[in-house]
Amino acid sequence: MRTLGRTVEELGRRFVAQPYWKRPDESYLVRRWPDLFALCLATVFFWASLTPSLVPRPWLLQGVIGGITAAIGYAVGTLLSSLFRLFVKRRPGDRARARCWIAYWILSPVLSVWLISESAHMQRELRSLQGLSPALTWHTPMIALLAVATWLLILLAARSVRLASSRFIRWLGRALPRPVAVVIGLLVSAVVVSTAIRDVVFERGVIDVADRIAEATNSGTKNGIRRPDSPLVSGGPGSLMNWDDLGFQGRNFTGSVLDREEINFFTGSPAKDPVRVYVSSSAPQFFQDDDPFQAQAQLAVRELHRTGAFGRKVLAVAGTTGSGWIDPTVAESLEYLYGGDTAIVGVQYSYLPSWVSFLVDKEKAGKATRALVQAVRTEIAGLPAGKRPKFVVTGESLGAYAIEDSFGTAEALLATTDGALLSGVPNFSPIAREMREHRDAGSPVWRPEFRDGHNIRVAQFPTADLARPEARWAQPRAVVLQNASDPIVWWSPDLLLKRPRWLSAPLGPDITPHIKWFPFVTFWQTTVDMAVSYGVQAPHGHRYGTGAVDGWAALLPPQQWTQQDTDRLRTHLAAAPTPY
Repeated sequence: MRTLGRTVEELGRRFVAQPYWKRPDESYLVRRWPDLFALCLATVFFWASLTPSLVPRPWLLQGVIGGITAAIGYAVGTLLSSLFRLFVKRRPGDRARARCWIAYWILSPVLSVWLISESAHMQRELRSLQGLSPALTWHTPMIALLAVATWLLILLAARSVRLASSRFIRWLGRALPRPVAVVIGLLVSAVVVSTAIRDVVFERGVIDVADRIAEATNSGTKNGIRRPDSPLVSGGPGSLMNWDDLGFQGRNFTGSVLDREEINFFTGSPAKDPVRVYVSSSAPQFFQDDDPFQAQAQLAVRELHRTGAFGRKVLAVAGTTGSGWIDPTVAESLEYLYGGDTAIVGVQYSYLPSWVSFLVDKEKAGKATRALVQAVRTEIAGLPAGKRPKFVVTGESLGAYAIEDSFGTAEALLATTDGALLSGVPNFSPIAREMREHRDAGSPVWRPEFRDGHNIRVAQFPTADLARPEARWAQPRAVVLQNASDPIVWWSPDLLLKRPRWLSAPLGPDITPHIKWFPFVTFWQTTVDMAVSYGVQAPHGHRYGTGAVDGWAALLPPQQWTQQDTDRLRTHLAAAPTPY
């Protein structure tokens, strides 16, 4: 025991004298000890990542966010430390450095454990604020270990790249002057790394995997969805679109159409079978076409004529998400509202998940939907004035962007439609941006009032929000369903270095006061929030539930329709199982 005690005492003396590892020489680029200032900044970044964001997140993602943001903090700290050493020649002594390291080893673990525990309390408060159970699994040790592991992997990858670049520069230096070798070496290294990340990791890795999964899904059909018997929908008898060519979301949309009996059972009045037209991007006739979007739009118009859609009371163009999805609640609420005397048409421009489509197919969304809107508007304009259907547009998420991109400005949208219902509109959408930039003074960005609410109103809780402001609401109208806690609405690259306006007081009704903005950190938090934004209940996150019922009732209320009818339809759709 005495020997063991002496050994421990000796190790303690050594640790106090030098609580870090000194590399033997400058060639140790990968195995060298971390820079103390950079490590401190990485730890501070990790602490910042523990603050809550827009929606609750699981502990696993918290660990990943913590590791990524710590790596960013370490990179910033390394840069600042290098600049300091470049301009300041004086160095702290070994004794001062050792004391700083000991302080770090004592304080950082204690503070990290305490802050991770505190973050659990903040997550519980956020869950309660958004209608979730406050019960939360929050593994403090696992969060810390996962964050450290993620940070180490990124750090080792970065140092390996630096080692390879250093050796390449040294090799070039045999034949070239040192400054020239450094410049060429750094440029070549940057090109190789960026190409590897973009082409190998991202496009051939992430995108290819997502594409294969989405392609396999697109060829399937959800359980319970069968080919429709109605000739009034695409894929049914007489359709110009084959059932097998509609794609996964197209078959779900047309195969789950309501019939007149279902509508009549709810309304108690005679109803019609609704019209649903869908043109997918996988139909063989589009593969060789010079302008596939125009071809899709023309086929959609032919389907609308075939089904008698231009003779319905309401004709809606629906912007689709990246996978081609159309919200069934939006479709069904309009069909119930008008007793089935409706037609809804949409085109698919991609079968990829929305986040992939945002990265690689965003332009397609606008082009495909714009072609459809223009084609339908042209046909309606050719009809006698007294026989034209009400022309409305709708979309959610990337589908809402596609609709907005088809018009460009709020003025154009209102001038050429009879109404618009948009949900969860992404930050980069032109009309949403126009409304936020030019909102009325005093209204918050998360619920902007635009031109005194004369034609356009924004709502998270539609029953109350659509009644504000009290000024008369004229026709035509547009309703924008926008949750203050929807990360898809607020995500932007600007979050890296710029404080967003949605964090200014007053905060949204479901935003925790503990939320803070930190450079880089908030960007990654919001990015991860998008992945978990469906894990909450409407109207929070990217969930809009039955808000479409109030939206359609406010936009185009049928004669004799009352608030009691709206409440009853909302209850009916909330209780019904989602068809797809």
